Amino acid sequence: MTDKKQDQLIIATLVLGLAHTNAYLVGDPSSREAAVIDPAWDGEVIVREAERRGLLITAIWLTHAHFDHFGGAAGVADASKSQIPVALHYDDLPLWRAHGGAELFGFGNFDPGPEPTIALEHGMQLRLGSHSFEVRCTPGHTPGHVMFLERGAGLAFCGDLIFQGGVGRTDLPGGDWATLLCSIQQQVLTLPDETQLLTGHGSSTTVGRERRTNPFLVANV
Repeated sequence: MTDKKQDQLIIATLVLGLAHTNAYLVGDPSSREAAVIDPAWDGEVIVREAERRGLLITAIWLTHAHFDHFGGAAGVADASKSQIPVALHYDDLPLWRAHGGAELFGFGNFDPGPEPTIALEHGMQLRLGSHSFEVRCTPGHTPGHVMFLERGAGLAFCGDLIFQGGVGRTDLPGGDWATLLCSIQQQVLTLPDETQLLTGHGSSTTVGRERRTNPFLVANV
């Protein structure tokens, strides 16, 4: 687990599940409210970390509906013992209802957790204490993929859109290479170079670094 503070946001990164997915516990230090972005697996671990920090999880935000990004949602809901709303883009709801492809990877008893009740849209603002996160639609990896941008803190939770030195795969159902590159061009490369990209797998990076060195972007953008 890694931990950082960025402009007074509490951000804990927990690497969970067989796919080593980054689950982010994001908290506001004043209100003590927290959101879980992509509760990958082992939801009870995420809840224990929130309790250790004195944070109350009030929402789950999903960048997309592949099973390795919400496999811990049921555990978060169960361990929290309270109703926690789940946010997902409508275009990924069919994928969520298909358990994010879990059965294809051998997870026959997959529990998806609470059904999403917040329909994410491009430009929507999600509040967490005094912080506001802008929803940006970034299809390509999945039809309803989004990222969450906190402009004041200069960071973006970008799921599987882009990685340090890589981009999201498009060979799974609903993926499209040209759409993915367009999303990166329009929604990532238009941000300031110093913007931190908190990715769905691997280490965080910056817009400037990926603009200069990402082989997929240097060749195609």
